[in-house]
Amino acid sequence: MAVNDHIKGPVGIDALLEEVRAGLDRVEAEEAHVAARAGEALLVDIRYAALRDRDGLIPGALVVERNELEWRLDPQGSHRVPEATGHDLRVVVICNEGYASSLAAVSLRQLGLHRATDLVGGFQAWKAAGLPVTAPSP
Repeated sequence: MAVNDHIKGPVGIDALLEEVRAGLDRVEAEEAHVAARAGEALLVDIRYAALRDRDGLIPGALVVERNELEWRLDPQGSHRVPEATGHDLRVVVICNEGYASSLAAVSLRQLGLHRATDLVGGFQAWKAAGLPVTAPSP
């Protein structure tokens, strides 16, 4: 069954987000940081270049723009990145504020990455928590 198969008619984005997030074990910034440092999670930054240039990067996060995400992280895909080691990989998707990342995490789950989730509040929450960020581009 695909996401929303049981919903009749169109669904708004707010309702869709609520539904998909109910199935995710979303993580807070500090938890994501600890998991990544321990090698227990792959942080994946899906923000577009202008935001990365403006705000900086999370050290160690894999940058994969949203339109390439499924192609790069599908462990069975012909265009996968080396980090896409298997369906048991814990992926924490990070967008700017934690909206697009929820939808992206569900898409990864549909590919079999059953531990995919996202960062509550996105990059902005990471930065606000005082976690490591590289300097933005000049």
